[in-house]
Amino acid sequence: MGHDEGKGDWGHLPVMPSQVVELLRPRNGGRYLDGTLGMGGHTEQILKASGGEAEVLGLDRDEAALATAERRLGGYKGKVHLWHGPFSRFEDAMRQVGWNSLDGALVDLGVSSLQLDTAERGFSFLRDGPLDMRMDPSAGAVPASALVNKASFQRLAEIIGDLGEDPLAGRIARAIVAAREEAPIETTARLAAIVEQAYPAKWRRTARNHPATRTFQGLRMAVNDELGELDAFLSSVIDYLAPGGRLAVISFHSLEDRMVKRAFKREAQGCICPPRQPMCTCDHKARVKILTKKPLTASDEEQAANPRSRSAKLRGAERLADA
Repeated sequence: MGHDEGKGDWGHLPVMPSQVVELLRPRNGGRYLDGTLGMGGHTEQILKASGGEAEVLGLDRDEAALATAERRLGGYKGKVHLWHGPFSRFEDAMRQVGWNSLDGALVDLGVSSLQLDTAERGFSFLRDGPLDMRMDPSAGAVPASALVNKASFQRLAEIIGDLGEDPLAGRIARAIVAAREEAPIETTARLAAIVEQAYPAKWRRTARNHPATRTFQGLRMAVNDELGELDAFLSSVIDYLAPGGRLAVISFHSLEDRMVKRAFKREAQGCICPPRQPMCTCDHKARVKILTKKPLTASDEEQAANPRSRSAKLRGAERLADA
């Protein structure tokens, strides 16, 4: 996905950097995966914490982000390996650099300011641009405009309700379907205006965020198959963690956080046979210990300095030595 990053050097503040470093405990000679490199903020912290002696494999779907990160991390020659692609394909990236295990892995599931601030990318309703939202336009996904103009009322209501978590999903989906019958919806500004009009006037007056915030979030997650990506990653990354290797995941959405929580819980359990079964036949062994009983959140200071960190939740797990 990308990262929720506010302003700072490189227009970028990585979310919860000290907690991430504390969880991953980067060490001299360790190999770390940053599956959502963005502008390189977390990777820079990992390298600093290891005294510049760890190696990081950084992935991103976004070529513009990779180019920025490459400049930012230029001082760590030979320690940073960059790979263009989604984090669910980290195994391909590892093969390419010849790694077979990891001492730590991080993914940060937010969207980067680089994407939000570029009107042509169509992520933001604050800047008018084509309704696109693809994190990697070269990868063949369909742009948001295709969903908005072709998806059924039912599918739109699902995307806006489940992924966007908007209680008015039905009203908004109906408004979109009515508007596209007049003319196709091609720009972020037009979609934002349609959503805004679907909100009752009283809600519009009292809303903390722009009424289109959740609709845009839902569409972005659908266009980039963000839950599918996360599921694929969580189901294979544990295999690559060395004993004592740690995994850290920062999520910004309750569905993502729930997926991470469940995946960790599953991997931390011994037997997973049905409770009434008299004997264990599954042979399932606990492979991780959970490091965060409850997800960690950003400090008040960080939330004040970087508003995007407000909804961030960080969970961590450590790979056990094989029994």
